[in-house]
Amino acid sequence: MLLLTVAATAQYRVPYQSTLESPTVESMRETVGLLINRDLLGRAPGSDGEKEAAAYFRERLVAEGIDVLSPEGGDVFGMTLESGDTLISRNVVGYIPGTDKSLAGHFVVIGARLDNLGSYSMTVDGESRKVFYPGAVGNASGVAVLVELARQIHTNSALCRRSVMIVGFGASTANFAGAWYFINRSYGKDTAIDAMLNLDMVGREGDEFYAYTSSNQDMDGYVEALKNTLQPIYPATVTWEPYPSDHRAFYAAEIPSVMLTSGRYPEHNQTKDVEDILDYEKMEKVLEYAYNLSLSIINSGQTPSFREDPETLAKKSRSDAGQGIYAFTEVDYKPTFLGSSNPADFLEKWVYRYLKYPKEAVDAGVHGTVFVNFIIEPDGNVSSVEVEKSVSEALDAEAVKVVAASPKWKPAYVNGKKVRCALTVGVEFRLAKGGGFGINGIVIKKKN
Repeated sequence: MLLLTVAATAQYRVPYQSTLESPTVESMRETVGLLINRDLLGRAPGSDGEKEAAAYFRERLVAEGIDVLSPEGGDVFGMTLESGDTLISRNVVGYIPGTDKSLAGHFVVIGARLDNLGSYSMTVDGESRKVFYPGAVGNASGVAVLVELARQIHTNSALCRRSVMIVGFGASTANFAGAWYFINRSYGKDTAIDAMLNLDMVGREGDEFYAYTSSNQDMDGYVEALKNTLQPIYPATVTWEPYPSDHRAFYAAEIPSVMLTSGRYPEHNQTKDVEDILDYEKMEKVLEYAYNLSLSIINSGQTPSFREDPETLAKKSRSDAGQGIYAFTEVDYKPTFLGSSNPADFLEKWVYRYLKYPKEAVDAGVHGTVFVNFIIEPDGNVSSVEVEKSVSEALDAEAVKVVAASPKWKPAYVNGKKVRCALTVGVEFRLAKGGGFGINGIVIKKKN
């Protein structure tokens, strides 16, 4: 009789912790619980699990009274892989209108990826079993915070000057395909998107919390301004990218962006990425910070710039006049990009990730290597970007644009002092057979 009582109590008991939690944490637990449920099998791009995650995200937005721009099944798109297979995924887009007549036609996009790595089969004692990647931190945590952030912004929409799009991105782990599709096929081309905020992996236990702005000065300014106010948590503004995510597609479209993340963690991309390693108290703090950061961008009277204005650059150039410039081979300690002094790593980790092949060059069959000169300043910024050896006007301009947008380097040193260092890199544009090109082997197309 005693054993039966204990069993029944264990089966139906409510965790003691939940009785002490805020409604916001309880709501986030609900979202995480749904997304990491075994039935979704890790939410692989194009899977039924990802589709169910998108449907749930849509239901949550509707339940909060937020207008959803996507149809019932989401904003569907197809991805043709190198194998020739077609993978179907979807975005879900919510809309919160702004109240300022002069700014309501401008948008701030706030998003999080819905998908994860999915599952795989393994044989145990002769039996085939499905093993899946729950993705509690990556990125059930980001989606859970996004749902609550959408609710808060909608509740206080009267405070919002700009309009807001709340986006659950599909197929992010497949080269950020959902974000690319959103910008290039759904809304970006015809919509004034002023900025993007990306929530990815925000719930890992520990003190780590970062704001990555790709060294955009205006986005840095929003983050720095909040450091002078009372916040529940403060991110470290970093020039290195903690994790590649959907903000990359926006940056490639020259839309200022910031990613909030707790960064990589030991259980990243493992089956151990389960709810037990989440810190809901931290997620609640991240939520409050993200809300305040969002409002500061949404209500700013200035549109964030992707690059410094010419006048600022001219002043910087004049102030630097007379400083010696050292060749890359002349310095005691070479400048480094993301921990490497090899220029090839700069090309691989930055330039080729953001480089776009201009359509007119593709149509004309133009290809070749553009040699670009630039200076790495003592503060780590890149300046004086110019073409050393040209291929064509279109390819030259694209190479200069991507190099000029580089995040900060660690500067060169001579005699223990930071110095200006000149560097030349060769940016290769190479057409695939048949005259086409893709994004790391993936071609994205509209699903009719």
